[in-house]
Amino acid sequence: MTSTEKTERPSELFIDLHVKYIQSLDTVTKAALIHLPLDLMNNVDALNKGEVVKYVVSCGFGGHIGHDPHLLYTHYAVLILQIEDSLDAVNVEKIVEYVASRQDRQTGAFTGDEWGEIDSRFSYSAISCLSLLKRLDAIDVKKATEFIMLCKNFDGLDGRPEKLEDV
Repeated sequence: MTSTEKTERPSELFIDLHVKYIQSLDTVTKAALIHLPLDLMNNVDALNKGEVVKYVVSCGFGGHIGHDPHLLYTHYAVLILQIEDSLDAVNVEKIVEYVASRQDRQTGAFTGDEWGEIDSRFSYSAISCLSLLKRLDAIDVKKATEFIMLCKNFDGLDGRPEKLEDV
């Protein structure tokens, strides 16, 4: 085939095949990586809700059992528990406290974990997580917004404020 020939590509998403593949994976992989796409494909019921919730809760705020807590994984856990209508399986106030503790109250920035990396994606995760929990009152939203606005770079994309580039 030459570089100018076009290859025939499927024109539809084979959801049944995707779901079958996802169901063949171990519980850890399904819960951590696959649950949200299943929701988007309207097949969240393809996984055992009890197993998914049990696994997510067992991870605490980390990406897997025994891992350090991180804001991104906390956000994903809240998303999954919200989809499964199982937020009652966790201590929501503890989640709120953890997310709020990641905010630097002077700059409005959020760190992902105890190691202090600052990135605008952590701001998104924190705000989204607290919005889902209806607890935006736990953070300084004005400061968080100011930080996000500082992250806009020359082409309009989000980055890190110049003064934090070497952090």
